[in-house]
Amino acid sequence: MKAYERLLHYVTVRTPSDENSETHPSSKCQFDLGNQLVQELKAIGIEDASIDEHCYVYGHLPATPGLEDKTAIGFIAHMDTVSDFCDHDIKPVIHENYDGGVLPLSDSGRVLDPAVFPHLPSLKGQTLITSDGTTVLGADDKAGIAEIITALEEIINSNIPHGPVSVAFTPDEEIGNGTWGFDVEKFGAKYGYTLDGDTEGELQYETFNAALATVEVTGENVHPGSAKDVMVNAALVAAEFDSLLPAAERPERTEGHEGFYHLTHFNGTVGQAKLTYILRDHDSVVFADRHRVMEQAAKYLNEKYGEGRVKLTIKEQYKNMAEIICQYPETTEKAKAAIKAAGLEPEVIPVRGGTDGAMLSFMGLPCPNLGTGGHAFHGPFEHITTEAMDKGTEIIVELVKEYAK
Repeated sequence: MKAYERLLHYVTVRTPSDENSETHPSSKCQFDLGNQLVQELKAIGIEDASIDEHCYVYGHLPATPGLEDKTAIGFIAHMDTVSDFCDHDIKPVIHENYDGGVLPLSDSGRVLDPAVFPHLPSLKGQTLITSDGTTVLGADDKAGIAEIITALEEIINSNIPHGPVSVAFTPDEEIGNGTWGFDVEKFGAKYGYTLDGDTEGELQYETFNAALATVEVTGENVHPGSAKDVMVNAALVAAEFDSLLPAAERPERTEGHEGFYHLTHFNGTVGQAKLTYILRDHDSVVFADRHRVMEQAAKYLNEKYGEGRVKLTIKEQYKNMAEIICQYPETTEKAKAAIKAAGLEPEVIPVRGGTDGAMLSFMGLPCPNLGTGGHAFHGPFEHITTEAMDKGTEIIVELVKEYAK
C-alpha cells in the first residue's frame, strides 16, 4: 500500500486535541485512530504493537539476525490535529496532474493561490491532496504516520537488512503535551526521528528556546471626575509596557534565526490588565537578553507608578534541541546521507517553533525532525502530494539502511 492511500483513510478519523482539557489524552477520539494503528502495525509484522492508557502507541521491529548490535533508531509522529477547522467530517480530495496554478477547493469558496503560496508552481504535474476547503486535511501529522508504516512494511516485505527499529505515535502534540507521557525506555531507541516537518528532504535540528511571559498590572480605579493624580489606568500601563519592547522584533518582522516577542493576549480594564507573551530565540544568550528587556520594562514601570504595580512572570517552555543534537553528529549526518540516497538535496533549516523532538532530546532521546512533504498546516489550505509522500517513505527506508551499515 502506498503512503498516500493510508493518509486518505487516516484523515477521515477526526482526532482534534483539546487545549481546554485536563485529561491525557485531551480527547478520547484519538484512541479511535490509535487502536486502528495498533492493528495495522500488527498486520504488517510489528508483533508487539500496543497502546497504553494515555494513547501512546509503541512497536518494535527486531533487528535482522547478525545486526542486533547496530544502533537502535526509532520514528515518531503524532495522531492529533489542531481543533481549528476540524468540527465536521474531513473529505480529502485528489487533484491529479495539478497545473501549478490557482486551485479551487471544491465549493468552499477558498482557493490555493500561488500568490499566497509561492511554492505551488513547483508542484506542477504532481498529484495533489487537499481537503474540500472547509476543514484541515490532517496531513499534520498523519502523513508522518502513513510514511512510517509504509516504510516499515517495505522493509519487512523486501527483507531489507536492518538494526533494531522502534516506532511510536503520540497524542496531543498540537497542544504542547505530545511528550507528557512518552516512555523513552519503552521506546527503546538510542536516537529518534520525528516525521513532522514540511517539504520532503527537510532536516531540522534547531528549535527556538521558548518561554511564556505574563504581565499582570494592578491599577487604581477611581471616579474619573476626581482622578487627577490618583487614577492609574491598568490598561494604559499594560499598553505602555508593550511599547517598551522592540517593535522590530515581532514575529511579523522576523525570519530565519531571528527571535521575537509575541503578544498573544491582552485583556484590560482600568483596575486590572493582563498581557501574555511568548518569547523565542535560537541563541541562548540573546534569549536571556529578552528576559532582561522585559524585566527592565517591569522595573521601570514599577518605579514610575509604584512598587508592585506590574508583576512579571516568565516560565521556560523548551530549549533549542541543537544543544543536544550537536553532541550526536551521526544523527544528522546519516539523515543527510539518507536524503541524498533518495535523490534529494538535504534542506537544513531552523524550526521557527518547537517540536516534540526538542522535548525528547532533553529527555535523553536525541531526535531531529524530517519533512513529510506537506504544506500550509493548521488550516483549510493544507496540502501534500503523493510524490512527496513517496519520497518521505523512501528517506525513512534509506535511513534504516544507513544505520545497518
